[in-house]
Amino acid sequence: MPSLYDPITLGDISLKNRVAMAPLTRNRSPGAVPNDLNMAYYEQRASAGLIITEGTPISQQGQGYSDVPGLYTPEAIEGWKRVTDAVHTAGGKIVTQMWHVGRVSHTALQPNNAAPVAPSALNANSKTFIVNPDGTGSFEATSDPRALELSDIADIIEDYRKATRATKEAGFDGIEIHGANGYLIDEFLRSGSNHRTDQYGGSIENRVRFALEVVDAVAGEIGAGRTGIRISPVTPANGAADPDPQPLFNHLVSELAKRNLAFIHVIEGATGGPRDYQQGDTPFNWDELRETYRKAGGTGAWMVNNGYDKDMAEEAVSSGKADIVAFGKLFIANPDLVERFKKNAPLNEPVKETFYGGGAPGYTDYPSLSQ
Repeated sequence: MPSLYDPITLGDISLKNRVAMAPLTRNRSPGAVPNDLNMAYYEQRASAGLIITEGTPISQQGQGYSDVPGLYTPEAIEGWKRVTDAVHTAGGKIVTQMWHVGRVSHTALQPNNAAPVAPSALNANSKTFIVNPDGTGSFEATSDPRALELSDIADIIEDYRKATRATKEAGFDGIEIHGANGYLIDEFLRSGSNHRTDQYGGSIENRVRFALEVVDAVAGEIGAGRTGIRISPVTPANGAADPDPQPLFNHLVSELAKRNLAFIHVIEGATGGPRDYQQGDTPFNWDELRETYRKAGGTGAWMVNNGYDKDMAEEAVSSGKADIVAFGKLFIANPDLVERFKKNAPLNEPVKETFYGGGAPGYTDYPSLSQ
């Protein structure tokens, strides 16, 4: 019977335990370039079996929030090299979460103040985080997007390829494709945000097409054994909506099963909210989703996330419902979370006021057990 603290192999990535650090946007990389503070933050958390970085845009067009690190400039790649070197020296493994926010953006963040892009010209009715010229930050309403042309979609697929090559240059152990939380890939998946009538809209098969093309582009550059994807079948984040998500995501994971990916990362319920949240008339069946993937031949590790504590995570792994469990807020406040779990030690409480933007306070100053 496997334990949360046992080693595991995700495709071509060998991990020392089954505790993953979930991607966490922290808005502490001015100019979209990772810095010394980011390096210290990730190095502190290298005892995780796997670190998944904060969402990292593949292009300026893919940027939706101020001061998040990117993958599209030489300076950003050099900054990430220092981060990955520090994590590896500390004995950790780290993958980048590759991100295009789609419509969840603001004209102030886009090239030439252009409109954000989306499958259809529908506002996310959400918020983005903008750093003002005086250094203060604020949440602003998302701008109206424009619908992508077919040629635009081809260009974005190429941006994913370029970003994958940058990821390899930066020394990452692999990639998690961000297909969740109402961002671009998720916008294509869901009928609420995808009103297209071409080959990328309408039927489930068409709405899944973009996600699979991204997966194939990334895996073609770095290898399927170093590629994973994150999905959030029922979250309402950033206006994500579909009245019948079960057949949609069952079909998606069936197609992903054919691609021999390293892992599938599933957010159960509403991201950062209720685990029993549902869209449509029927509760989502998480066991069915996992079994659909396995029956279709999927061999990648099944990673789960959202509201897990130590006991829930240990039970999920020992029962076979999950191969690895990802933790977000617990890792913000507890850089040595794995050690605390093993010793049943008390946990630091995160300070919400310091989640987004700022400096070291609430970022690298949480004490470890030894401190």
